Parts: sequence; C-alpha cells; structure tokens
Amino acid sequence: MMASQTSTNAPATAKLRTRPIVATIILFGGIGVLLLSLALSISVGAADIRLSTVWEAVFQFNPELTHHQIIKELRMPRALAGALVGAAFAVAGAVMQGMTRNPLADSSLLGVNAGAGFMLAICFAFFPSMSYMNLMFLSFAGAAVGLGLVYGIGSLARGGLTPVRLTLAGAAVGALLVALAEGVAIYYQIGQDLAFWYAGGVAGTKWQQIEVIAPWILAGLLAAIMLSRSITLLSLGDEVAAGLGQRTALVKAGGVVIVLLLAGAAVSTVGAVGFVGLIVPHIARYLVGVDYRWIIPCSAVLGSLLVVFADIGARMINPPTEVAIGAIIAMIGVPFFLYLITRMRGE
Repeated sequence: MMASQTSTNAPATAKLRTRPIVATIILFGGIGVLLLSLALSISVGAADIRLSTVWEAVFQFNPELTHHQIIKELRMPRALAGALVGAAFAVAGAVMQGMTRNPLADSSLLGVNAGAGFMLAICFAFFPSMSYMNLMFLSFAGAAVGLGLVYGIGSLARGGLTPVRLTLAGAAVGALLVALAEGVAIYYQIGQDLAFWYAGGVAGTKWQQIEVIAPWILAGLLAAIMLSRSITLLSLGDEVAAGLGQRTALVKAGGVVIVLLLAGAAVSTVGAVGFVGLIVPHIARYLVGVDYRWIIPCSAVLGSLLVVFADIGARMINPPTEVAIGAIIAMIGVPFFLYLITRMRGE
C-alpha cells in the first residue's frame, strides 16, 4: 500500500510545472533588491538624508544628531513595517488562492480587511485607550468574522461555492461591514482616525508595533512554507488531494488560521491596503510555476518589494505631502482585477 501511494504521489508531483532556477534567482536577487529598497526608503522623506548618514545611524547611532533620531525612530520602523506587511498580505493571498482555487482570492476581496476594520472602529469608539496588543487580537477576531460571513453566505447559493460567488459574497459583506464601521465613526466622531486607517499607510509606525507584529507575521510565514506542499496538492482539487493522502479539512483549517494570522496582523498595522494579495501571487505563479513551495516564499519577497516601493512612491509623488499607499497599489490592482474578471468570463 505504501509503495502504491508513493508511486502515485511521484507522478503527480513531477507533472507540476515549476521553474526552480527562476525561483532561486527571484529569492536571492529579490532579497538583495529589498535590502537596497529599505536603505532607499529610510533615506527618502521630508528631510533630505544621504545614504552615508543612514549607514552611520544604523551602525554608529548618535542620539545627539537629529538625522540619526529621525532615521531610528521614524524611518526604520516604517520601512520594516512595509516589508513585513507586504510579505504578510502577499502570502495570505497565495494561501487563499491555493486553498480555494479561486484566482480572485485576497484578504481585501473576501471580507478579511473589512471585518478587521469594523472591529477597529468598535475599539476606537468604545475602548480608545486599548493597548496595541489587544487591538491586534480584536483585529484577528474581526477578520475571522468577516471571512466566516463570506464563506457562509457563499455556501448558501445553489451549486455551492464558485470563484465568482465567493467574490460577490465578499463584496456584499465587505460593503456591509464598511458601512457599519462608518456609521460607528460618524456617531462617535472618530471619522478622522478611521479615515486614516482606511487610506492605508505605514507612516507613524513605531518600534513597539514592530515588536508586536513581527513574531506573528514571521510565524505565519514559516507556517505557510511548512504547509506549502499540502496547499499545492489542494490546488489540484479536493478529490485529487484526498486521493494522494491529504487530510483536506485539516489543511484548510491550518490555511485559514495562517490567513487570519497574517492578514489580521498586517491590517491592524497599516490599515485596509488591498490588492497586494491579489497581484503578487499571480506574478509569482507566472514566474515560477504552480508549486506553492516556490510560490509562497517568492510571494513574500515580491510582496515586500511592492509595499516598500509603493511607500517610497507615496513620499515622492507630491512632496512634502504623502499619498496613501493604498491608493497607489489600488491604481495597479483595480486594472489587474478587471483583467482577471475578463479572462475568467472568457474561460
């Protein structure tokens, strides 16, 4: 029996279209570019700071110098937050797309961001002095409620869940939760705080927030990589995965926990930044093939690059005023979303 199952698994895995050489180049080259982009992100801003000063502030910090203080207390946590949440959003989207076989799956389109936003509105209104740790946990809970509502409503349709039904359910639930959050904001006069969160951005991120979210995001990324082979088999279909010995219900439960962990931590930090989890996994899949053992780590690197460069662009488009990075990414994400919808309709 074991020999038969092994012989069945081997051809199925061998048939997967993968490009390991391209994936390796993306990983090592992307990490190098990411380090350079982080240095550039730290040096760009209202105060003109040279890269040599950035180097000195990182490795020879002098608290008496204003530029060193700006770099350490403002720009370094901002740059690191961009890299962390970019990886989190991208990997969450990749896991969702692999589990559901839905090319439109993304935390912003399936109620996760809206659920977290509604819960944050409740916290701002009733518990304004809540600690950031508790705020993040409630953001997880709100994300879980949003995702649960989307899956529940989508499952009620005749014929079960399909990519389009799941997306429509996500749009409906997302619109409802956003409307409720805005109603709370208007009634309790917290519109400015919530508007800043909805715009999305890493400005104002502190080291305390990095210390809180980094372990959660890193744990989620590691768990996604460990589950990547099972997600690859699940992306071939539930019946195929079950026939190859996968416990599909357990894999899906683990994937949902990973998505909530990554998206909840990211949303609680930067707000409703959408489309990162939609765009990046498609790019990674196009470049490296369909094996999620490569898609997930490459998505993490590419997602970090996207958010870090979007944050750099947000500061350079109209200085000294900053543009919300959510708007910059949406300018790329909306046409990409429409392209995917058109391709799905054609198929």
